Amino acid sequence: MASSISWVLLLASALLAATAYIGRDAGHAAGNVATTHLHFYMHDAYDGPFPTAALVVTGRAPLSFPPDANDAGEATPPSAHSRRFGDIAVMNNALTEGPERGSARVGTAQGFTVRVAEHGAVNDLSLYLVFQAGEYAGSSLSVKGRVDTDTGVRESVVIGGTGRFRFARGYALSRSYDYDLANGGVVEIDVYVQLPRL
Repeated sequence: MASSISWVLLLASALLAATAYIGRDAGHAAGNVATTHLHFYMHDAYDGPFPTAALVVTGRAPLSFPPDANDAGEATPPSAHSRRFGDIAVMNNALTEGPERGSARVGTAQGFTVRVAEHGAVNDLSLYLVFQAGEYAGSSLSVKGRVDTDTGVRESVVIGGTGRFRFARGYALSRSYDYDLANGGVVEIDVYVQLPRL
């Protein structure tokens, strides 16, 4: 008798969990998700009187490509990029409405990158977009991704958020607006976030 009650309770629990899961997915499919588009500029400065980013760990020099990697049968010299494999940089960069240095500030981009490619400019990015002005003040988004700065548009994933962005998911697109690896510069960012309507 006790074992049949246990089975009934177990089955009822499983059905309740399945119903909740199916109901949640049906709600998303029925339009209970709001999409928000954010657009701003990140100011990344490695030099000057007020740097906002710093190289904190210097990696090793890149290795040469193997001799058969080019037509002449000679080893290809390391990349001309100013960063090295294993470099770790931290940032506390201003986010502004426009690309100009005096543009209205909307928040701060705080995080770090690790150079993960032997050749090229590929980084593992971990970034928090902390909003300090406007309707999202006090909220933040967490962004993670593989960023290849040699490409025109880089895509990263929004993995969550706080405040108005709780349960957020989405993606971010970044483009070099006026940027070089040695000094930093300005990066244009578009973020597309989906939030469940609670």
